Amino acid sequence: MATPEKLKQAKRDRHNRYFSDDFKKQKVRDLEKNLVSISELCQEYQLSRTSVYNWLYKYSKMIKKGERQIVERKSDTRKMQELRERIKELERVVGQKQLQIEFQQKVIELAEQTYDVDIKKKLSSKLSCGSGPTDQNTPGK
Repeated sequence: MATPEKLKQAKRDRHNRYFSDDFKKQKVRDLEKNLVSISELCQEYQLSRTSVYNWLYKYSKMIKKGERQIVERKSDTRKMQELRERIKELERVVGQKQLQIEFQQKVIELAEQTYDVDIKKKLSSKLSCGSGPTDQNTPGK
């Protein structure tokens, strides 16, 4: 969190800066295209929200035409897109894993048929000597 001294310094620095009309127009275009939010502009260039809104009223083509811009929160939109991409990735991984499981099951079936051995039964019937309870494996008990 900013200290009161830093806030005072930022306010002092803010009053002595001037931005060109081209710069202001570019930032208004960025706002209209949803490339940046008002709060991001304020933080990046240490602007007041009032200044940014003044730029909007002065340079915005949408406001002059009387159009309204529906603003979605960038973070929500970005988060939803990231979640959709994550879901796609997870679905792809699950599909690959399912194919691997089916492949392994088919290999086991073929091995059982080829060697006339019940592999599934042998795998699940007996634990190795190191995986059981320790008191059964110790001599003298």
